[in-house]
Amino acid sequence: MLSGIQHFRFCQRQWALIHIEQQWEENVKTIEGQFIHTKADQPFIREKRGNKLIVRALPVRSQYLNTSGICDVVEFVKHPEGVNLQGEDGLYIPIPIEYKRGKPKKGQEDVVQLVAQAMCLEEMLLCEVNEAYLFYDEIKRRVRVEITDEMRAEVRSIFKQMHHYYNQRYTPKVKIGKFCESCSLKNICMPESMHQESVRQYMERYL
Repeated sequence: MLSGIQHFRFCQRQWALIHIEQQWEENVKTIEGQFIHTKADQPFIREKRGNKLIVRALPVRSQYLNTSGICDVVEFVKHPEGVNLQGEDGLYIPIPIEYKRGKPKKGQEDVVQLVAQAMCLEEMLLCEVNEAYLFYDEIKRRVRVEITDEMRAEVRSIFKQMHHYYNQRYTPKVKIGKFCESCSLKNICMPESMHQESVRQYMERYL
């Protein structure tokens, strides 16, 4: 799943628990996130505003990345260097917009998910997507993300790792940190167990 890249960039173990072991638990943050997506995730809402065509819950996929998912919102803006859209007059460029609870994060987990969406749109529509936006509910505004070649390369690298772990059915161990406290999978992951040593390590230390 395309959305898995956000989990993987945040914590590879969290991603494996969700997408390989099919584990999931709700907490306040996940429920708030679902509420925020209520309007964005309605595929039958389609509207025009001036030179924009706004489409919600747009399915996207990439053969190259071997992934598929849903864009919360895609704004197709009329532009002379855009592409044709079936049933529409003129040329348009797509601008994906991802809705998030909270506020902008220090990490890049939200950004790589948005870049992956842009790459899917590029492959599907045979165009170039140079910008996208993250809408954060806590600050009630959009944050612009410039889509660079370096970001595209990072997304390709992350998906390569994700497919490797998925094919191996491998759930990695990771360093624990403060971010573990807010994770909805804390009780399933049991991060404190990461400090436990193996029988071999115990015997080697003992001997």
